[in-house]
Amino acid sequence: MVQLPEPYDEKSEAYKAGYKNICEIGKERIRRAAKKIAAEHPDADFDGGFRVFKLDESNMNDVYYAAGDYTQDMLSMMESNIKSDRTSLDLLFGCLLEWGLPLSLPYTSEQIDGCTVHNYNDGDLIACFDENVPDSVIKEIARRQPLRAVFRDSSFNGSPAKINVGEIFKMMAPDTRVKVI
Repeated sequence: MVQLPEPYDEKSEAYKAGYKNICEIGKERIRRAAKKIAAEHPDADFDGGFRVFKLDESNMNDVYYAAGDYTQDMLSMMESNIKSDRTSLDLLFGCLLEWGLPLSLPYTSEQIDGCTVHNYNDGDLIACFDENVPDSVIKEIARRQPLRAVFRDSSFNGSPAKINVGEIFKMMAPDTRVKVI
C-alpha cells in the first residue's frame, strides 16, 4: 500500500477517533485484517506483521563542494558522510534500495560481541553500522558467508583496520561483496 499522509480535518470522526491522517487508518485496517485472518485460521502459519516506510532524502550528507568552497570549519562536519539523525535501520534499508533488493523479505538483528548485526533474508545482506567494530564481529560475519556485507566508514579505527576487513573477507568469504558507506 502506498499512501500520502493526507491530514484529516480536526472535526472529522476519524480525527476524533485518534487518526491524524489517512496513513493511520490504512495501518489500522491492515492490523484488523491480520487479526481477523489469524482468528479465522488459528492453525495456519500466518505472519500478520507489516513494515511502514516513509519516503525521505538520502541518508548521506552532501559532501561535494568546489575546492574554493571548503573551509577549516567544515572538516569536523565531514568526519562522517552519514546524516546524524539516521538510524542503523535507515542505513540498512537504504542499502537494500541501492542494491535493488525487495523490502519485504525477512530481517533479523542480533548482538555479537556488543555490536548490532543486521541480517537480511538469511545472508543476502549482513550489515553492522556500529563504530570501531572488533575483528571478532568481522570474522563472525565473514564466517556466515553473506552475499553482501556492509559497514560504515566509522566502523573501523583507521585505514589499517579497513584493509584488514578486506583481507578477512578474502580468506573467509571470497565471494562476498563488501561495501563501506
